[in-house]
Amino acid sequence: MSSTHTTNQRSTRTATAAAVDLKLEVIVLPVADVDRAKRFYESLGWRLDADFSKGEDWRGVQLTPPGSPCSIIFGKGITTAVPGSVQGLFLVVDDIEAARAELRGHGVEVSEVFHFDGVLRVDGTNGRVPGKDPQGRSYSSWATFKDPDGNGWLLQEVKTRLPGRGFSNLDVATLTELLRETEQRHGEYESVGPKHHWSEWYAGYIVAREQGQSPEEAFIASSRHIEATRR
Repeated sequence: MSSTHTTNQRSTRTATAAAVDLKLEVIVLPVADVDRAKRFYESLGWRLDADFSKGEDWRGVQLTPPGSPCSIIFGKGITTAVPGSVQGLFLVVDDIEAARAELRGHGVEVSEVFHFDGVLRVDGTNGRVPGKDPQGRSYSSWATFKDPDGNGWLLQEVKTRLPGRGFSNLDVATLTELLRETEQRHGEYESVGPKHHWSEWYAGYIVAREQGQSPEEAFIASSRHIEATRR
């Protein structure tokens, strides 16, 4: 059994066992100057969700990047972490060059686009190779920038998402590709399997793929589902 197969099985069991959603929605940033940080992130077009205080010793500012379900919060009295100590914050973009151009238009210093030599590193410059990923793969082209305190952000280009992130993360391009894959694999099964409606097999296959199973595992899972319902 390959390590990939083992990992997929473990991920599937974990996803199936989870009974309560755990949604990452807020990341705390340590900053030295609250107003400066607020001006910086607002200048990027991030939505200001709240700016509230309690006395002179506590203040919280929350903003959300465009299109993101996760927000950032910073302020006074929120954290004892050293300002600028948070590194490796990911911002996923469809077009990394367009994202760089927009940030630069806001006066932000952004690195050139790069890819890694095979090992992801969220801080420093070791392992970076200039230019986009030579194969044009999603998840593999990057750029970086920092806020005024030095907290580090990574732009990651994702044009097509891998299955396993849940239906809430599907976009049109990803779903289209997954449906085409499902159609192809169903064609292989339809000629040898019992009579069934295509939607039953499609549903089983897509759910399995979204749970992180490989195409071969999803094929088996969906086929077993059909056969079980026909007994």
